[in-house]
Amino acid sequence: MRFPGENTANLTMQQLRGKEGARVRRTYHEHGERTGVAWRHRDYDRADFAGGDPINQALSAAHACLYGIVHTVIVALGAASGLGFFHTGHERAFVYDIADLYKAEITIPVAFDVVVSGSTDMGTDARRAVRDRVHDGAILARLRTHVAASNLTVNEIRPLINASSLAQPATSPTVCTGHTGDAGIKPAPASPLQTTIQP
Repeated sequence: MRFPGENTANLTMQQLRGKEGARVRRTYHEHGERTGVAWRHRDYDRADFAGGDPINQALSAAHACLYGIVHTVIVALGAASGLGFFHTGHERAFVYDIADLYKAEITIPVAFDVVVSGSTDMGTDARRAVRDRVHDGAILARLRTHVAASNLTVNEIRPLINASSLAQPATSPTVCTGHTGDAGIKPAPASPLQTTIQP
């Protein structure tokens, strides 16, 4: 799902995180070139939305909408929103994991398009643009598939996790300093396994 056509079975979790970060950063640059919007890096302050430049404002607003949709589906399916693979140590870690599968298709192009449109209200216009992009509801069925596919057994997920991190005793959670491709992912000492509540 995340790296189509690539064999990632023998990669450590740290290597997978690196590939994911590179994938998202590459997508930002591609849409910057497509639209002519200058792109440097993801830079935002959760406490000061208005202080960000237009593209970072649009991205923050668009991503927030996507997180809300993903979180709703995860909870509806009985999955634990805090047990992620790529993101850890946050109550919405799994939300961010799944949302990253859709950013390149939905929120990143939407945000760049909103900026190039000359919007004077990035937050509002980005949210409306995301709404228009997902209004047919098709994303819900796809999300259900991706969330269900992440309900793996220990033996299935073990090859994806760095064996050394599994051997280490768990310590207090490490707070995620950002999302993939944004401020980066800060690995936790031990990787929790995603599980869902079976009906």
